[in-house]
Amino acid sequence: MNEPHYYAGVDAGAGASERAFERLIELAVVTFEFMERGLVERGLSRARATVLWSLRRRGAMTQRELADAIGVTPRNVTGLVDALEADGFVVRERHPADRRAMLVTLTDKGVTAVVELEQEYRDASGRLFGGLPGDAMDGFLLTVEQLIERIRHENH
Repeated sequence: MNEPHYYAGVDAGAGASERAFERLIELAVVTFEFMERGLVERGLSRARATVLWSLRRRGAMTQRELADAIGVTPRNVTGLVDALEADGFVVRERHPADRRAMLVTLTDKGVTAVVELEQEYRDASGRLFGGLPGDAMDGFLLTVEQLIERIRHENH
């Protein structure tokens, strides 16, 4: 079986670190595709789902608070909320203490979508990692944590 190569410069003679990096990239790609499938089935993008997750965790908030919470500009959050509201996932309501502000709140449809995504998340983690020996899981987690730290350090 031929496996896809995401970096054309890596071949069978490559060193272990180059092969590991290629596998890491492939893991990122297939994980992204796996996660996107559940979102697309619900009419969501990753950005829209991030809004829903944030509202589920933190409760109703203003668009400014939401923009800060998910790390986007107020203009971007307006577009996301507009689309989510049009699709029935959220509503805007007047803020009870600040008549100039609007609160963004999940609708029943939005809550249902997040609950279903949470269940899919739990199910997928069980399918992917269930049955792995404890030492394999410990090694995997240690490696992933180290890689995340290295990548974060490279980006700063």
